[in-house]
Amino acid sequence: MFFGEISIDQALGGVAVHSIRKGGLVLKKGTHIGPAEIEALRRERVESIVIARLDIGDVGEDIAAERIAARLGGQGVRVAEPFTGRANLFAEQAGVLVIDRDGVDRVNAIDESITFATLPAFDTVKAGEMIATVKIIPFAVEAPTFERALASLDAPIIRIAPFRPLKVAAISTLLPGLKESVIARTLQVLKERLAPAAAELVLDERVPHQAPALALALDRAKAAQADLTIIFGASAIADRRDVIPAAIEISGGAVEHFGMPVDPGNLLLLGHSGAMSVLGAPGCARSPKENGFDWILHRLLAGLPVTRADIVGLGVGGLLMEIVSRPQPRAAAEKPGASPPSVAAIVLAAGRSTRMGGPNKLLENYAGKPLVRHAVEAALASKAGSVTVVTGHQQAEVRAALAGLAVTFVHNPAFAEGLSTSVRAGIATLPAECDAALIALGDMPLVDGALLDRLISAFEPDKGALIVLPVTEGQRGNPVIWARRFFDELQAIEGDAGGRQILKANSDAVVEIPVPSSAASFDVDTQEALAQLRQIPI
Repeated sequence: MFFGEISIDQALGGVAVHSIRKGGLVLKKGTHIGPAEIEALRRERVESIVIARLDIGDVGEDIAAERIAARLGGQGVRVAEPFTGRANLFAEQAGVLVIDRDGVDRVNAIDESITFATLPAFDTVKAGEMIATVKIIPFAVEAPTFERALASLDAPIIRIAPFRPLKVAAISTLLPGLKESVIARTLQVLKERLAPAAAELVLDERVPHQAPALALALDRAKAAQADLTIIFGASAIADRRDVIPAAIEISGGAVEHFGMPVDPGNLLLLGHSGAMSVLGAPGCARSPKENGFDWILHRLLAGLPVTRADIVGLGVGGLLMEIVSRPQPRAAAEKPGASPPSVAAIVLAAGRSTRMGGPNKLLENYAGKPLVRHAVEAALASKAGSVTVVTGHQQAEVRAALAGLAVTFVHNPAFAEGLSTSVRAGIATLPAECDAALIALGDMPLVDGALLDRLISAFEPDKGALIVLPVTEGQRGNPVIWARRFFDELQAIEGDAGGRQILKANSDAVVEIPVPSSAASFDVDTQEALAQLRQIPI
C-alpha cells in the first residue's frame, strides 16, 4: 500500500488520510478521491494531499474487518456492516458472553494492523448490545497478513450462551431477630435478578436454621423440579461443617466449593443435590448491587458449568468494594424502587451502672417500662432489619425486662472491660446480609423509632454517606450507624473508647442529622439524670 503526500494530479483513486477544510471545501478522512474530489481541490487551490492507495492484493479496511469479524463471531452473534475499517459485533439474544481469552490474544498477535476488543468475559448482555469490535488500523491489510489471519481463525472465539428459563427455588432459613421484611426484600431482589433470564421462582420456603429442616426443604425443591435452589441463610456459612453444607449432604448432595476470591461474595457456596444445583448465597446477595453471587448465578442461568477452577480463577478483578470516600459508580444506574441498604440494630445493655450508685439503670422504671425496654422497642419499631441486644451485668434480669420482644440476645462475659467489648460481641453476631450496624445505647429512652428511621434513611453508601449520627446544638449524639466496612476497626477498639478516632479519620463519610430535642444526647447515667427524666412529660 502506498502512503504519502502527492500532487493532486496523481491522487485519483487514493484515499484521503487526513481531513481537509479550506474555503468551501470539506474533504473528510477516508474519502475515496475521484474526479469530483480532484476538481474541488483544484478550485480551492490545494496542490498536494496525503493519500493511501492500495496495491494489487491489498485488502481494504472494511472488507478485512468484516471478514475477520465473521470468523470470530459464533452462536448468537451478529456482525454489523463495516465502516472506516471497523466491524462491530452485537448480541442477537440475551445471555452471558463467552470468550476464548487465548483466542482473542492470538488475533491481536497476528499483526499490529488487526485489533479485536471485547466486553469482559461472562458479562451479561442484552439482545442488540454491542459486545466486540474489529478495527483495522491502516487503510488496508497486506494480502499475506490477511490470509494468515483467516487461516488462524478456524473456529469462533466469541459467542452468547443464551439464558434458559430455569426453575428456581428459594429457601430462607430463620433465626430469632430476622425480620420478615428482610426476607421479603431479599426475594424481591432475587426476582429482579432472575427476570432478564425469564427464570421462574417455583418455590419459596422459610425453615428454621437447622440442617435437618433445611435438608427436607431441599428435597421439596427437587420434588418441585427446581433446576437451581438458592439458600439465603439467617447466619453466614462459616465452615464446610456448618448448617447449609450439612443440609446439602443430608439431602444426598455434595459441596463442590466453598468460598470465592470475590469481595463482596467471599462466602458463596456451590453444591448440588441430585441433578439440582445449589447455591449457598453470601450475605451480599440480599443487596441489589453487583457482587460475586451475580457472577456465578448468571453462568448457571445460562446453562454454563461452574467448576472449582472457574471460581478460583476470579481473583483478578474480584475486588469490587470501593474506597470509603468515593460514591459507587453503579449508584446512578440503579433502578428506582431498588431495595434500600439493610441496617441491623445493636442495643448495648451490658454495663454495670457504676455511676448510679447501686441499682442497674437499665431496669429502672420510666413511663411504666424499664429503660432498656424503651430503647429496644424503639429499635424494633424502626426500619432496622434485625435487633440484637448485648447483655452482660445482670443478664437474666435484663432478658426478663425484654420478655416477649423479637430480638437476638448476645451475652458479653467481658462486659467489665468496657463498652468496646460489647460492640465487638454485637458486631460478631450480626446477620450476614446487613450493610451497616446501628449501635444504640440501652440507657437512652427518649430515642424513638422515628429518629432511628431518619438515621437509617440517611445511610446512603452509594453516595458516600457511610456513617450517620444525630447532632443537637452542634453536639454529636447517639445512636450511630456504621457501614460494614468499618466493622473491623470497631472491633479493634479497646476499653471504653468509642469510635471518635474512626470518625476523625473518615470525616468525609460522616453525615450529621440535626435533632432539635435532647433525645440523641440524653442518657441516664446518674440518679440525678433519672430524676430529670421522670420530670419530662410523657
